[in-house]
Amino acid sequence: MSDPIVIREEVRRRYAESARAAAEGTTSCCGTSLYDQNVTPDGRAVFGAGLYAGADTGASGAAVEASLGCGVPTAVADLAAGEIVLDLGAGAGGDVLISARRVGPTGRAIGLDMTQEMLDLARRNAADAGVTNVEFLHGYLEEIPLPDASVDVVISNCVINLAADKGVVLAEAARVTRPGGRFAVSDVVADTDMDEATRADVAAYTGCIAGALTEQQYRDLLTGNGWGEVEIRYTHAVHEHAQAAIVRAVRT
Repeated sequence: MSDPIVIREEVRRRYAESARAAAEGTTSCCGTSLYDQNVTPDGRAVFGAGLYAGADTGASGAAVEASLGCGVPTAVADLAAGEIVLDLGAGAGGDVLISARRVGPTGRAIGLDMTQEMLDLARRNAADAGVTNVEFLHGYLEEIPLPDASVDVVISNCVINLAADKGVVLAEAARVTRPGGRFAVSDVVADTDMDEATRADVAAYTGCIAGALTEQQYRDLLTGNGWGEVEIRYTHAVHEHAQAAIVRAVRT
């Protein structure tokens, strides 16, 4: 699992399958959580739409139901009217639609995804929801197809850990963010003792676990690629060697 192209194609394949499942009304999630069906024995959500229960999402409906994420980044992004928001790995578009409502008609929400099936699903969900201040772009996190300093906020939901070169992703996110802009993502953070067998497992990689950075690695890559005021706050266990976390930073 060291070849970036292999990693990218495995992730693309898995998330194309997930998009098709969502379009057919079935569900698919990260698949390698600590718990069966992505909930704890007491019913607490670990991945997916259940994490949005009780959150102020608006009427995002099917887009939220198709979520494969490990958190709710829009809950901690402090979005304001008129801002431009970029969602890295937008999937079915749930967080983009929530963001669009938060920034209002004077703002804009952009979703970036490399999986055409997900983009098709996201565009359908946006049309069904009647949300017009959105845009969905095909592209890679390592090559964001936007100009320098063109967005106010970068969000993402359990996607950055899937990238082969996270330093490049964080540098690209910084490039497109205005000085003083914000980074607010939900992601998986690995324990320092994550075993090599887990990291080598392709299924775990496409399931949001094996590619995760440790907290120190995350902090170092953020501060080394244009971000400051780094905050990492754990939310819940997703694996015996990994935690879901909110990761926030400010563009320097």
